[in-house]
Amino acid sequence: MINPEFNLKNLPNRTQKPRESGLTMVMDKGLSLREAEDFISVSGEYTDLIKLGFGTSVVTPNIKDKIKLYQEAKIPVYFGGTLFEAYIIRGQFDEYRKLLDHFDLAHAEVSDGSIEISEEEKCGYIRALAKDITVLSEVGSKDTDKIIPPYKWINMMEAEIDAGAWKVIAEARESGTVGIFRKSGEVRSGLIEEILTKIPQETILWEAPQKVQQVWFLKLYGYNVNLGNIATNEVIPLETLRLGIRGDSFNFWR
Repeated sequence: MINPEFNLKNLPNRTQKPRESGLTMVMDKGLSLREAEDFISVSGEYTDLIKLGFGTSVVTPNIKDKIKLYQEAKIPVYFGGTLFEAYIIRGQFDEYRKLLDHFDLAHAEVSDGSIEISEEEKCGYIRALAKDITVLSEVGSKDTDKIIPPYKWINMMEAEIDAGAWKVIAEARESGTVGIFRKSGEVRSGLIEEILTKIPQETILWEAPQKVQQVWFLKLYGYNVNLGNIATNEVIPLETLRLGIRGDSFNFWR
């Protein structure tokens, strides 16, 4: 929502919530209830998904109350993929599903960035969860030394979409230094270009925590590209990038 006092012409036509493209996925790494309330009051309008990062939900006080806050603000919320993996590696998939029911979560992330499971097993989890809730599946490894060739990225994304994933997340971690990025944070542009020859852009949520990475995606793929792992204090700055009212994107859509 643009404040009506500012009558700037020719701003980009942003998609409206609930969006299928132009998504901003935000990582909550342990906000307090008060901080979550403050976040919603300022950035809720621009936030499409909240990921409770990695295993932070296990140790965050008042987690049920915080989840309810996000739900009441009509912001879908889900546990980070690493928590899913922590249950899977312990053979507790049924317990994980009960956990989702306990918190009345309508979204879940399936990933294998920290564990080794077959693509067939991963797709089985996606199919099982997708019967009842919206599934996001994450593709890529958190191991900085593990380089996955483009054809494997494409094959995994296609298989997971076919299994029922609503969006496939391209791995980068909260640091932006693995997966679709090099250790330096530089974009693996050839990989991304090759992925997009087979996978529709609106189906992919690109993890891009660093501003320079966000600018790269916006410049090449437009203001309604899906971006994730955005820090809670970077949501408003990202929206200004999308609208071309920040120096880094000022000349993108005039």
